[in-house]
Amino acid sequence: PPGDTAGCTFCHTSSEERCSTCHQRHQFNPVVARKSEQCKACHWGKDHRDWEAYDISIRGVVYQTNKWDPTQFDLTKKLSDADYVGPTCQYCHLRGGHHNVQRLSTVYTSMGMSNADRGAPLWKEKRDTWVSVCDDCHSPRFARENLQAMDEACKDAGLKYTETFKIAENLQLDGMGEPMPKDLHPDWAGEHVWSLKIGAYHDGPGYGGAQGQSGEFRMSNCSDIERICFESVGYWMTYIFKGMAHGSWNDATYCDGSFGMDRWLVKAKVASEQVRRFTALEKKAGINWVPSEFWRKGDWMNELSGAKIVKEFPGKNIFDLCPEPGWLDTH
Repeated sequence: PPGDTAGCTFCHTSSEERCSTCHQRHQFNPVVARKSEQCKACHWGKDHRDWEAYDISIRGVVYQTNKWDPTQFDLTKKLSDADYVGPTCQYCHLRGGHHNVQRLSTVYTSMGMSNADRGAPLWKEKRDTWVSVCDDCHSPRFARENLQAMDEACKDAGLKYTETFKIAENLQLDGMGEPMPKDLHPDWAGEHVWSLKIGAYHDGPGYGGAQGQSGEFRMSNCSDIERICFESVGYWMTYIFKGMAHGSWNDATYCDGSFGMDRWLVKAKVASEQVRRFTALEKKAGINWVPSEFWRKGDWMNELSGAKIVKEFPGKNIFDLCPEPGWLDTH
């Protein structure tokens, strides 16, 4: 949808292509780029709750109460010479002035949003790097204990969202998904598959797609229970991960993190029970439910690439139309 597209691209293309996103076009002053607020323009909101997690953490409070004092935060110094009384976003994620943010960050999905073994050798270098940043101010033991606390919180959350997804999955396999994929508007790739990303978590025609075919998470034109699943991992899991990573424990618990996942799990169970009751009643009454035309059109969905692909290239998806592997990553 146009609004979603504009909202995404303003952030996702701006920082990758322009120095002035962080340094500001009309000032281009490194002092401005070193302030935590500079990250706030993009890094906040339900699905990437970085600013909120930092701002209400003990570290964010230290920054907010001392940032006007140049003896505590001398932002005229290069990051390589910074000796702040507390960390800014830039101090940790652009450590020493290094502009590759991923180098001094976590592995986002596998470290926080997926059911992965975060202690596996694959992540050792990243975790050791994180500890090396923390021990500028804390002991390595303190840093590793906080990493472990984050791991345990994410494991607990992973159990909840796995159960939430299983409820929706069972409805789909029992033929009670509302509406079925064939009645949905195609996704952005031009595919009619279940909106809970079958290629990543499931496989086979029982989920509406061919063997190995991958769907895509939807926030538009999907049933309530599928939206609940998306929000459980995309929003509340984010609160938990980001909250624990930044030392914002209220975010991870009461502020919709763990408590939010609890509520959404109950919502998924209630929605599933309603669907099963309605299905039983319709069967007993001889009612043949037919999805409304809305599902074939969606709300502004014709603006996405999927509709164009289905119309102009029947039987194809966006991946079939790529001239070479990896083409989508650069175009």
